[in-house]
Amino acid sequence: MTSAKGASADPLVIRSLEFIGPMASADGWRPPSELPEVAFAGRSNVGKSSLLNRLVRRKAFARVSNTPGRTREINFFKVNDRFVLADLPGYGYAKIAKSRKAEWVPLIEGYLRGSPALRGVVQLLDVRHDPSADDLQMLDFLAELGAPTVVVLTKIDKLRPREILERVHAIASSLQLADEQVIPFSAQTNVGRDELAAAIVDLINREAVER
Repeated sequence: MTSAKGASADPLVIRSLEFIGPMASADGWRPPSELPEVAFAGRSNVGKSSLLNRLVRRKAFARVSNTPGRTREINFFKVNDRFVLADLPGYGYAKIAKSRKAEWVPLIEGYLRGSPALRGVVQLLDVRHDPSADDLQMLDFLAELGAPTVVVLTKIDKLRPREILERVHAIASSLQLADEQVIPFSAQTNVGRDELAAAIVDLINREAVER
């Protein structure tokens, strides 16, 4: 596969996109394990909907809400009849009732533990802030599962270029990663879109991880 950097070809051309249903509880409906799955996780206000819209080049694919924490289900989309994109509920929004948070934990963990088709997880972090306790807990959980994880730093357009480099290095170091192991991303300017697309293609070409 050609590297996204400096390449003119789109690593992930979106030819078809189909919503195939929601998963509302840990023991509820989920897609049949016929296609590789890639999940997207992050805090409620990390910019996941905007990132997904940019990734699939659709303006209203994932609803962008001014009220973080609204989504209560895992939403599944079939992409190019080749893989399934799983949009996980955002976590860590302080104003969400504890009762609803208690519902999300088994839903998210149940999906991640019980999906034989899962190839990896795209974990989103806001470049402007240090990883939260919830972020670190999620990353630890993914490490425990052995799930390949792509770390994406969102909202880089909110910073000056010099600040971006400093924040990328600070966050990568805090996660014990090299700077090159995280993807700076802007849903506004398209920076990082093709790098993320190439990483997703790599994930769906992997063998499933035994959990």
